[in-house]
Amino acid sequence: MSEQGTSEPTEIRARLRAALSSAMKARDRATITAIRSALTAIDDAEAVDPASAGLRAVDNEHLAGTVGGLGAGEVARAALGEEAIRAVVVREIEERRDVAADYERLGRPDEAARLRAEADALAALV
Repeated sequence: MSEQGTSEPTEIRARLRAALSSAMKARDRATITAIRSALTAIDDAEAVDPASAGLRAVDNEHLAGTVGGLGAGEVARAALGEEAIRAVVVREIEERRDVAADYERLGRPDEAARLRAEADALAALV
């Protein structure tokens, strides 16, 4: 585990983080948005359902669905391999291209261009 709570860096994750740093320096908003979204999607894919990890909710009059004890809600994240991470990023690319096509059909070329730029930025990194 790395200090950020995710599995060890993969080649794609490392490329995304390096590109994010460069995009932030260049103030490339489309690339920054796309990479942050992809990294979040990867982190979400690594999340483990607490119910499947054997955690039980305790009765608490203040907070619904909590688990008891210090650290009781901590669950190790699933480790995704390079191909699984690639699949997550490819889904992000496809989603942007699909929505861009919808925006184009709706007469919103600016939004379509923004999403295509985001998709292209991600495609260059996988």
